[in-house]
Amino acid sequence: MGTIFNIQKYSIHDGPGIRTTVFLKGCNLRCLWCHNPESFDKSPQIQHFPDRCIGCGACFQLCPEGAHRMTDDGKVFDRDVCKVCGRCVEECYAGSLAIMGKEMSVEEVLTEVEKDRPFYETSGGGVTFSGGEPLLQIEFTEALLKESKRRHLHTAVDSALSVSWETILKVKPHTDLFLIDVKTLDNDLHREITGVGNTRVLENLERLADGKVEIWIRVPVVPNIVNDTESQIEALVDFIGGLEGIEMVELLPYHRLAEAKYSTLGLESKRYDTPTAELMERLKGVLTRNAIPIARQKKPATKAS
Repeated sequence: MGTIFNIQKYSIHDGPGIRTTVFLKGCNLRCLWCHNPESFDKSPQIQHFPDRCIGCGACFQLCPEGAHRMTDDGKVFDRDVCKVCGRCVEECYAGSLAIMGKEMSVEEVLTEVEKDRPFYETSGGGVTFSGGEPLLQIEFTEALLKESKRRHLHTAVDSALSVSWETILKVKPHTDLFLIDVKTLDNDLHREITGVGNTRVLENLERLADGKVEIWIRVPVVPNIVNDTESQIEALVDFIGGLEGIEMVELLPYHRLAEAKYSTLGLESKRYDTPTAELMERLKGVLTRNAIPIARQKKPATKAS
């Protein structure tokens, strides 16, 4: 069994063709701009949408821990005492409460994945395991990959590689494509923006890039934070120039679509500028000048705000 927080159908940005992306909970990085804060914690969590609450009081009566209560300032949800039993979610017909994260078996996950097999076969797609960091649930991810290959599905793993090399070796034989998130080559900056250094990440990437597996590099672009200068992209080009199996590089512009998720999970969100189209074109130009294949770009904002 493993913990999943989303199974996204008709995914076209997580590998070749039309794919199903399976998102596993749990991450050992804390990227400042993270678009999936629901992936931080490996365990299921309660999402709270206060604007949907109609004040029926059912959760007050049901919660055995007293996590829900009313104060002079309105309804309060105390996450420190909540045990995530889910009783309040079951009774909240207004949709003010939801559980983010579900335990599933390999068979349950692959049953969902198989529903779109015709799309994989006609587009050259398959299944991608992402997160969070899917390699933190290594036994589950390894089992998913093995069963996917037994069913003749194309497999991809989206990882930041901030795990042991022994962990990577467990999934390498069953993975057709690795989508590797490279935040920055600067170790100090990497620690500042993710909470950990990048020494292990880069060492693992060098070992993985042996020409025996296909690798796509994914690079976040966050103005005034990371990868917003041509020199940073040039450093990346120099690094990957000596590696084998790097098929392409994808620049990922920061967006604000995930900001609302933070408050529903009791987390504080940070707001950054979105990269302009001009910036994305300049950075892409560094790659094209160096004959680095580029993945189809997601459309950035037309101007920073």
